[in-house]
Order: sequence, then structure tokens, then C-alpha cells
Amino acid sequence: MLGLSLCAMLPAARAEAEESASWAAAFIQRVGNEIAAIAAAPGAPEMRKHRLATLIDDVVDVSGAARFCLGRYWRQATTQQQQAYVTLFHAVLMRAVLGRIDNEQQKDAGIQVNVEHPEMREDSIYVPTVVQRAKTPPLKVTWVVNTDAASPRIIDVIAEGTSLRITMRSDYASFLHQHDESIEALLQALRQQACDNCSNATVAGGQ
Repeated sequence: MLGLSLCAMLPAARAEAEESASWAAAFIQRVGNEIAAIAAAPGAPEMRKHRLATLIDDVVDVSGAARFCLGRYWRQATTQQQQAYVTLFHAVLMRAVLGRIDNEQQKDAGIQVNVEHPEMREDSIYVPTVVQRAKTPPLKVTWVVNTDAASPRIIDVIAEGTSLRITMRSDYASFLHQHDESIEALLQALRQQACDNCSNATVAGGQ
């Protein structure tokens, strides 16, 4: 009897969890719509880049993602190195995302984000979406959002099952292992990736 009662409660509990996470789905839908609008907007590329950079700063927990990606090496870095690293991480992320949006716009590829049912996790909300792009197959992307409805932030992006921040954390750890765990070596590599006139970056996660 107890087992049957618990089974009967599961659909209601699942529905309640989805309802409590509905704000995250609305948040991601808004972000997706804004990204699509920016990508499709006419005008100078620099204007689109400025609008997208502002949006990213508003909706992504860049500092939290930076610290996560550095992992245990965060504690090995000095305060000055931590500050420099977060600044460079922000610049590399911006350059990668802005380049991707410019590429989509040049291909005249319209973007549409269709949000599916969000899923509550222990310390975050997973919002699965299907990103439709002209002339290319749809892409399954899950956006991981913090649980603060008053100040929502994206903390990870999972594309076709691959976590962006876990991939970058692995890349950074591998790089540091190969360079005697030198934080300065990592900072120099990130400076290369953040440089508009540089093309030979050495940390895979920032490409």
C-alpha cells in the first residue's frame, strides 16, 4: 500500500517541480528570443557585438563559471592572478560567443529557440531547448540556471550532451598539468585567445 501511495504521488510531485521551475523556462525563452533578435538585426557588426556583450553580462554568471573552470587551481592563484584570470576568461568567452553570432548572421541563418519542460536539480534548474537554425539540423541545448528566481543567471550550457564548463575545466587542468601548474602560463595563453589580432591560442576550451 505504501508503495502504491508513493507511486501515486510521483506525478503530482513532478508537476509541482515543473511549475516551480517555470520561471526558468520563461527566462531562457526571453534570452533565446533576444539572442535571435540580435543575430538577425541589420546594421554594423560592432553594434550587434555591443548588444550581445551587454546581454551576456546580464544573464550569465561569468565570474562563477570562471572559478568553476579553474577548479582546484583557483586556490593556488594569488589574488592578483585570480582577478586577471576572471577578466581574461570574460574576454575569451565574449570573443567566442560574439564570433559565433557573427558567423550565424553572415550565413543568413535565422535562429529560433524552442523551450521544453525544465527540470529541478539539487542546486540548479536544467532547461532543455531545441535551437532551430536555417540550413542546419536542429541542435539540442540545455541551459543550466541557478535557483534564484529574483536574480537568474545561466551557469552552464550543455550542447548535445557536452557541458561547456566541464569541457573547459578539463582543458584548463590538462594545460596546467602540461605547464608545471603555472597560473602565469595559463594567463598568457588566455591573453592570446582574448587578443583580436592573435590566432594561435593554446587552450582548447577557449577556441
